[in-house]
Amino acid sequence: MRGPPSSAEGGGVSVASLEQGADLAGFRRAARRLIAASIPPERIVWQIGEAASLFGDGAETAEAPPLHLPRAVGELIPMIVPHSDPERYALLYALIWRVTRGERALLDVLSNPLVHRLHLMRKAVRRDLHKMHAFLRFRRVEGGPPEKFAAWFEPDHHILEAAAPFFVERFRSFAWSILTPEGSAHWDTDRLSFGPPGRREEVPEGDGFEAGWRDYYESTFNPARLNLDAMRAEMPKKYWRNMPETAAIPRLVRDAAMRTSEMIERMPQMPTKRDPAKAVAAMADQNPASLDALNAIIKRSEPLVPGATQAVLGEGPVGAAIAFVGEQPGDQEDLQGRPFVGPAGQLFSRAMEQAGLSRGDAYVTNAVKHFKFTQRGKRRIHEKPTAGEVSHYRWWLERELDFVHPKIVVALGATAVLALAGKAVPITRNRGPFDFGGKPFQGFITVHPSYLLRLPDEEAKAAAYEAFVDDLRRIGELAA
Repeated sequence: MRGPPSSAEGGGVSVASLEQGADLAGFRRAARRLIAASIPPERIVWQIGEAASLFGDGAETAEAPPLHLPRAVGELIPMIVPHSDPERYALLYALIWRVTRGERALLDVLSNPLVHRLHLMRKAVRRDLHKMHAFLRFRRVEGGPPEKFAAWFEPDHHILEAAAPFFVERFRSFAWSILTPEGSAHWDTDRLSFGPPGRREEVPEGDGFEAGWRDYYESTFNPARLNLDAMRAEMPKKYWRNMPETAAIPRLVRDAAMRTSEMIERMPQMPTKRDPAKAVAAMADQNPASLDALNAIIKRSEPLVPGATQAVLGEGPVGAAIAFVGEQPGDQEDLQGRPFVGPAGQLFSRAMEQAGLSRGDAYVTNAVKHFKFTQRGKRRIHEKPTAGEVSHYRWWLERELDFVHPKIVVALGATAVLALAGKAVPITRNRGPFDFGGKPFQGFITVHPSYLLRLPDEEAKAAAYEAFVDDLRRIGELAA
């Protein structure tokens, strides 16, 4: 294979060989070396699945300097590499070539043909990731212990490695395998690994849980809102074979007209629910004289949405310089009765330590004091509080902060901002110091630690974590 073109030769062709699938690391190495050698896009042949090296013997071991790309370009690359288009690497390199030669704002020019095509490819990969997250179904594999589950999925793009961390976060407590025609992912409750392609026959046709899931799906199916075109667009039939609830769809569609008529004929009834305004007025009448008295009231109160094990109180010293306000307790917080002890809380503690802050010196609490969830089998899935529920708990939060009397209050995420500001405020545009409106403390807005855990791309997750640590350092400086 030829090396980099020289002026004497008048330019030659260089071959960049990458592995099958989404070879993000290989593309980054190749792009750095090609840019360092000043090889333009038209002189590169991108080979996928070939054993040849880039630039000939020995050159593949030479380290090329890192590329200093705009953040938007760095975030785009991991979303394009999994695309199934064989031209994806050539298109990305063409973008990098132009950006490194002065067109730093090229991605902002949406009318540019290259940019337009890359945006469409990113949208297709995101949609494929969404489909995998939504339509993959695990089934119990017989023959344990240990208990294990398996799932079959046929993605349109090379998204397995990008999608797998999503399932690790949501199904961390049991072992599972995801099989696809291209490769497989395996989680043993401790380590994620990838292997060769699987076969549909290796996944069970069903298990005992699916009957209950079908009953739940049928009970939530609204025949009055049936739209077959929208259903097919959102849930293409190619996924139906692996989804237990789809076996009921033909009968539900057939009976939709009759069920709609029955719904219309029934006498309407007003739903029974608590009035947040009355509940807040009742709280105000209690008028606790101390934080301990307030906590005693909270502990005695029934959750607005039934199901929580206990109220989760704030934690930290009265007079703390910094108070952090999160959304609501999670599963582990509800079981242990302490705030920020689950996965997001552990990441939060690590970030505080890295930023030079002591969690023991800060006060941590939540806008909503009870865990709201949806039960799925043995698991309790977090459910976002409504604005009415946030309003219900808001008086407690305000009195709590009055007793703690911090210098600065940090809103972690949108729900905390809603509770402190009394209105929805965009996080991205207002991140940093913020006036919550006549409050006796400084305000600060940043993301919730759980947001960092949900990011699928490791590079984006690392960058977001560093930005979060920077926010915490700045908060420490303001509090000082």
